[in-house]
Amino acid sequence: MNRFWRDNSLSLVLFGFFFIFIIGQSLAGHSAHNQDLLAHGQADISYVQYLHSGNFAEAVFENWESEFLQMGALVILTIWLRQKGAADSKKIIGKDKEDGHSRYSIIHATTGHLQRKALGKAIYANSLSIALFGLFFISFILHGLSGTARFNQQSLLHHEQTLGLWQFMGTSQFWFESFQNWQSEFLSVGVLILFSVFLRQRHSPESKPIGDRNSHTGHTA
Repeated sequence: MNRFWRDNSLSLVLFGFFFIFIIGQSLAGHSAHNQDLLAHGQADISYVQYLHSGNFAEAVFENWESEFLQMGALVILTIWLRQKGAADSKKIIGKDKEDGHSRYSIIHATTGHLQRKALGKAIYANSLSIALFGLFFISFILHGLSGTARFNQQSLLHHEQTLGLWQFMGTSQFWFESFQNWQSEFLSVGVLILFSVFLRQRHSPESKPIGDRNSHTGHTA
């Protein structure tokens, strides 16, 4: 058990915080939602009902989509773009250690077996960005679905017209919810990149060593 904790403590703590905070969000959201229902003369709902509601799901997925978008964008943009002095940037001059190339090439594959191997290698070589953008797309659609459910619930309370999925995703409300999260995510990662040029955190791999010059770029000399 001690070895398991040593080998996985970072992910265990991060996911532990995730569960604590999402439970806190659900409890606070349930209370706020019931207050809104009572203000409109409606009966309150149980905690389990709230967890299945569009109100809770939309609040979750509109945040998840922005997180996966900014992480996927960072992974892709750091392939070509640089920031002098940043810990997470490639070197300005010179080359970083390159990935080993697969001996399988789709272009030069002569048989179906080799083409499948080459395709598998190509997917694996880009699997991090594929996974992150895949999670972004899933969260984006789930945001739309849950947002439609929440919007229609509010419309029924006010005796207004309901909308379908694509109609709701074309509304200013949907894009306001998306953009307000996207802008904050790109602000935070941009701030981290620039702060890592001048500031340090001893023993953290997200920081350059204390003695490195501000102009030093990347984690390795």
